[in-house]
Amino acid sequence: MTLVLPWPPTVNSYWRRVGNRTILSAKARAYRGAALAACLEQSAPRLGQARVRVSVIAYPPDRRRRDLDNLHKGVLDALAFARVFDDDSQIDELSIVRAYAEAPGRVLVTVQAIP
Repeated sequence: MTLVLPWPPTVNSYWRRVGNRTILSAKARAYRGAALAACLEQSAPRLGQARVRVSVIAYPPDRRRRDLDNLHKGVLDALAFARVFDDDSQIDELSIVRAYAEAPGRVLVTVQAIP
């Protein structure tokens, strides 16, 4: 199944230190909520503990330079939060492709169980 999710916050702003604890930032919590709503709206599958293959096509919100490897953590954590799979450690195959810039930005995520 292919899901359309909003553009995630960068991994550089995903966590915050509070004292000696590391917590999700407000941006990260808002993103997880938006991704959960998108998954529910699109009837995302629940693959449980299956091994999975994930393919991401990223449509950035603008033409600024971005590290593609900072993109996937927020997306995968949001999919686990939405219970598409139990944990992102189940991912055996991951591909990420950058597409053209398109405001406000989005990611197309294809998730498949590996037999």
